[in-house]
Amino acid sequence: GKSFSMSSKLIRHQVTHTGEKPYKCAECGKSFSGNSQLIQHQRVHTARAPSSPGEKPYECSECGKSFTVSSALIQHRRFHMGERPYGCTECGKSFTVSSHLIQHRRFHTGERPFECTECGKSFLWRSALLRHHRVHTGERPYACADCGDSFRQSAHLIQHRRIHTGERPYACADCGKGFTVSSALLRHQQIHR
Repeated sequence: GKSFSMSSKLIRHQVTHTGEKPYKCAECGKSFSGNSQLIQHQRVHTARAPSSPGEKPYECSECGKSFTVSSALIQHRRFHMGERPYGCTECGKSFTVSSHLIQHRRFHTGERPFECTECGKSFLWRSALLRHHRVHTGERPYACADCGDSFRQSAHLIQHRRIHTGERPYACADCGKGFTVSSALLRHQQIHR
């Protein structure tokens, strides 16, 4: 029952009923029902720098998340499509990003490229080295807002906060008793055996 003044508008409208997607991206092969959608999509392939700092012109049509560079959006889209093109030849595990495969390969090779200059201990991840370095510096950047106690790792602060909140997320399936840490639950479960 809808009427259109121009035949081009009618044709554009009709594809909403047919599901036809005649506008195909030459770069990646993705198809769209309208030319304007194709033009908007093609921005993901143009590697222009944001015109102002912090600008994120590349938006995911699936979830709305935005990115500063097109390559980051293309990488992000793999999560929605379930695409994991980077496979480990050793165990078959696959990844959406090549750098994740490179990091994963260290489990097989035993490579620990991040070495502490203080004590010589080496790590698989840079983040693990940075966390370890706090042992030498004494830095405790995670402080409890309730009591002021501070911790080297955010996980330790989260664990500590349970003292104040009363949260006991680890419950015994046999008796229902709750614990603040998983290791306490495992110790407790020995009494039921």
